[in-house]
Amino acid sequence: MANLYIHYPFCKQACHYCNFHFSTGAKGRDQMMELIEEELQMRASELKSPLESIYFGGGSPSLISTERITSFISKVTNQFDTVEGMEITLEVNPDDVDENYLSRLKLAGINRLSLGIQSFSEKDLRLMHRAHDRKEAENALKAVTKQFENFSLDLIYGMPDSSIGDWEESLLLALSYDPPHISAYALTVEEKTVLHRLVNKDKVTLLPEETVKEQYDLLVALLEQKKYINYEFSSFGKPNFFSVNNQNYWNGKGYLGLGPSAHSFDGQAKRSWNISNNHLYASGVQSGKLDREIEQLNTKDRYNEYIMTALRKQEGVSLVYVKKAFGKTHAAYLEEQVSRHLAVRNLFWDGDHLKIVREAKFLTDGIAADLFLI
Repeated sequence: MANLYIHYPFCKQACHYCNFHFSTGAKGRDQMMELIEEELQMRASELKSPLESIYFGGGSPSLISTERITSFISKVTNQFDTVEGMEITLEVNPDDVDENYLSRLKLAGINRLSLGIQSFSEKDLRLMHRAHDRKEAENALKAVTKQFENFSLDLIYGMPDSSIGDWEESLLLALSYDPPHISAYALTVEEKTVLHRLVNKDKVTLLPEETVKEQYDLLVALLEQKKYINYEFSSFGKPNFFSVNNQNYWNGKGYLGLGPSAHSFDGQAKRSWNISNNHLYASGVQSGKLDREIEQLNTKDRYNEYIMTALRKQEGVSLVYVKKAFGKTHAAYLEEQVSRHLAVRNLFWDGDHLKIVREAKFLTDGIAADLFLI
C-alpha cells in the first residue's frame, strides 16, 4: 500500500452539508489517536510497499494535539519504509489556525496542509454552518502562506442563491493568495444531513444544474488562465504541487485507512471499511477483532471503477490498459459504448487515450456511467 489515511472523527460543530462520520462530543477524543495507533499495529502486515503519503482527514484533524501528531508520524517513519520527502498532509479548519500552531505542525512533520475554506461568502458559511467566518479564512491564509510552501484550498461551488459573479469573486480572492493547489467541489445534498432536511422543507432552493455547470466552467477556465493544471476533475495544481495522496487514489494504488469509517484498498481487488461508530470501533480495536466489512471486487467492478477514475483524470482512459487488464471483450464493449459520445464531441481519442473535451467536463460522471458494464 502506498498511502496511509487517518480518519479522525471529531468536529467542533456539524456542517449542514456533511455526511461523513463524525462526532461533536468530547467523549473519546483523547483516546482516539491511541486506538488508531493500535489499529496500525494490528494491520502492519498490510503495508508492504514504501509509503508515499500520510493523510490526516476527518472530521477535523486540526483538533488533534501536535504532540499526538508528532508521536504518530514518528512511529510510522520508524517502523515502515517511506519514500524520500514523503507527503504528509493535515486537513485544517481556518478557525484552528495561528502562526504558533503552524510552527508546531511543521516541527511535527506535516509538510502539506489542506485548508477548508469552502467559501469567502458570509451567507454561504452560515448556510453551511461552518465554524469560521471570512475574516478568519483570510487570516488563516495569510498565516499559512508565510510558513507552508505546499498547501491546498478546499472550495465549494453551486451554493444556493449564488451567482456567477459571487463565485468569481470567491475564486479571485482565493487566487490572490497564490495557492499551489485548489480542490473545488459542487455542493451535493446528502441524505440525513441538515441541508437535506432544509431542501425537503423548501427552506433552501438549490441552483439549477445549468448554473452549477456555468460555475464549474468558470472555475476550469479561470484556473487554466492562471496556469493551474486540472489533473483530476476536482483537483487543480501548479506543476510539482499535485497531491500525491489524490493521484495515488485516482491511479488505483493501495491505501490503508485507519479510524472509524475509514476505507482501505489493497490496490488489486479487495476493499474494506471500518465500522462508523466510535464506541464499537474502540471495542473492536481493544479486543483485537476490528469491526469492519470486506468486499472482493469482481472483473466488472474493477472495470467500472477504472473507467470512473481514469475518465476524471487528465490522462483519460487507456484502451491498451483495458485490453491488458480486462481483455479484448471489455475493450470492444468500451469502443462500442463511446461511439455516441464521440459523435456529439463530448469525448475524443488522443492516441490510445479516451478523454473528455473541456466543454463537457462537468458531465464526466454521467458520461462514465454510460460506459459502465451493467
